Amino acid sequence: MIIDAHQHFWRIDRGDYSWMDDSVAPIRRDILPADLSPLAEACGVSRTVLVQAAPTCEETLFMLSLADETPLIGAVIGWLDLTGDVEGQLARLAHPKLRGIRPMLQDIAETEWILRPEVLAGLRKVAAAGLRLDALALPRHLDALARLAEEIPELPIVIDHCAKPDFDGAEPDADWRAGMAVLAAHPQVCCKLSGLANEAGPGWTAETLRPVFEHVLAAFGPDRLMWGSDWPVLELAGDYRGWLEAAQELTASLGRADRDAIFGGTAARFYALDEGETEEARA
Repeated sequence: MIIDAHQHFWRIDRGDYSWMDDSVAPIRRDILPADLSPLAEACGVSRTVLVQAAPTCEETLFMLSLADETPLIGAVIGWLDLTGDVEGQLARLAHPKLRGIRPMLQDIAETEWILRPEVLAGLRKVAAAGLRLDALALPRHLDALARLAEEIPELPIVIDHCAKPDFDGAEPDADWRAGMAVLAAHPQVCCKLSGLANEAGPGWTAETLRPVFEHVLAAFGPDRLMWGSDWPVLELAGDYRGWLEAAQELTASLGRADRDAIFGGTAARFYALDEGETEEARA
């Protein structure tokens, strides 16, 4: 069982993907479940976690509608305005497959925005609703996220794309390494092995990514590390099978149980995917 813990779908004419400029022209097209299904089937991926790509509740509703008709989608990570009427938005977005929310921190200039009192109040409501936080973070956010983990320990957090470390040297930046280690000290924080091909850029190999992988593996352990494709953004730097095989190469020395955790078990537990299937069966 392989679970892809991080992928996207979009339909361009919905009109809220403001980041889709010429720099991402190769993926600036409608990308929907029919595009991913053959890739997932060929790679043995049984379920995915569909993650928001626009900062609107409307996009979240669009993703939830896809989840209604697409068994491959095991969970949806949406968006809501954490400074607004969080309870009202949660009521609007209520759905068996909604498992968390993701503010687009990398696009917010204020590094400590996540620690604003009104945002913390919103996140407490998110946690009370049984949801999780996907952190689309950069290295500059690591300290603030560690403080968030201390402030709201009941909120499960996963760091997307290993917080996008800088690949301009042979070893990842010392500040990134220290920041990830501090975050990993909080047991409710997990990390996604995703997005690294795009951060490394053209010509990347598994060995290019190994220093980052080894650090997050040592910090979080396999039970808090989950593989994700970041497809179709991945297409800007690689392909679905190529990234999966690179991740499998990176984990080749691990035991079966550890590999099973990284490629499925951690995501299933963190996002309560089996619980969702049980709820659907009862419906």
